[in-house]
Amino acid sequence: MSQAVGNTALAYAKAWHHVDASGRILGKLADRIAIVLMGKHKPTYDPSTDCGDYVVVTNASKIQVTGRKEEQKVYQHHTMYPGGFKEIKYRDMKRKKPDEIIRKAVAGMLPKNKLRDRRLERLRIFADDDMGPFKKNILQRWEDGTLQNPR
Repeated sequence: MSQAVGNTALAYAKAWHHVDASGRILGKLADRIAIVLMGKHKPTYDPSTDCGDYVVVTNASKIQVTGRKEEQKVYQHHTMYPGGFKEIKYRDMKRKKPDEIIRKAVAGMLPKNKLRDRRLERLRIFADDDMGPFKKNILQRWEDGTLQNPR
């Protein structure tokens, strides 16, 4: 009989999820990814611990946005040098770095605390179908965009 009280190492085991982003809406997809990275889909969720899973996203270049965001959305950042304010339009970002679109959307939905960077490290995004060596790690797939219970 086990004498362990509370959560064990098995309860915090991390699974790998695969998401195909082709034809999916950016905001809804980023919301579901953030939930998995935080671990809110698990019964052992605790806000102060890092109990989330890994997420691998493919076909990031085929993501869609609603409304007129494709023409109007602008990503802004500052290089911290004088006159270093940069603006990149959504269309240019989608052509040059489609993975950054999803990464920025997910980062905005995660809590702004010390666990944020560690959670974002577990997010792998690929512009096309090829996911390289991570294909062997996948345990769950989101075909229709919903989370399913492990079988």
